[in-house]
Amino acid sequence: QVQLVESGGGLVQPGGSLRLSCAASGSIFSINPMGWYRQAPGKERELVATITKGGSTNYADSVKGRFTISRDNAKNTVYLQMNSLKPEDTAVYYCNADVIRTYGGTWYHYWGQGTQVTVSS
Repeated sequence: QVQLVESGGGLVQPGGSLRLSCAASGSIFSINPMGWYRQAPGKERELVATITKGGSTNYADSVKGRFTISRDNAKNTVYLQMNSLKPEDTAVYYCNADVIRTYGGTWYHYWGQGTQVTVSS
């Protein structure tokens, strides 16, 4: 089994910063890609950012220039540095990863439990 555990959410004022972390653990041969999604109340879950094992990144237009995704492959961990936060960034943020557990095995898609980010004065 594979677990994704997020941390780093919380309450922050507009213009502030937060850093989310997501560590993958369990039976892992390789992970690619890893990413962050978010879901605000009454809205569908949406992509925030993804990063491949080689470091290629992809961002939603709404967060470009404000958020930075990075990963530590040795630690199976992905990070999301969020700067210049806005009230519309308020959501539950979910970590996401595609994992293969053995060489030549099947890729599986995993989600973390989510961490709340609230941007409010």
